Amino acid sequence: MNLMHSPLDQAKNNELFCVGIGEWQTSDSQSSELITYSLGSCIGVSVYDCNLKIGGLGHFMLPSSRSNPKRAAQKPSSYVDTGFSALLQSLFDMGASRTDLVIKIAGAARVIECDDRFRIGEKNLAVARKILWKNSLLIQGEDVGGTRPRTMKLFLNDGRTEIKSASELKEI
Repeated sequence: MNLMHSPLDQAKNNELFCVGIGEWQTSDSQSSELITYSLGSCIGVSVYDCNLKIGGLGHFMLPSSRSNPKRAAQKPSSYVDTGFSALLQSLFDMGASRTDLVIKIAGAARVIECDDRFRIGEKNLAVARKILWKNSLLIQGEDVGGTRPRTMKLFLNDGRTEIKSASELKEI
């Protein structure tokens, strides 16, 4: 099994791999399941190559690495612009083809009522959409916005992406 991950993530010895906040992970093992918890204003992205049956999952918390270049240099996967780009590049390096990618996103919620000037979830979503547009990629499923946190899970055997929120479980 070829398992690639962000520098701060550690691979486990079982087939369920947890992607932490500000991390991404890819796998080419069809028995792998990638999961991330607590997507609030963060963006979760699942990317699956339906031909090669490889995929990745990212959990990105802030929109632009320009807001804190020092932190971005230490942990680029904290940001949608640099983390999402790194996740895509890792899959391309594994042989993924743009035409075979199935991309799904979740999160971008407003879980805390606060001043409208922050709106981190909306900004995260806008940056994710911009990256996809620049790469000529489309979103095939999403569960975004609202006020509830989500858990996102990618199954590498068939590319399914499930979202769990409160007591609701659905496939996107």
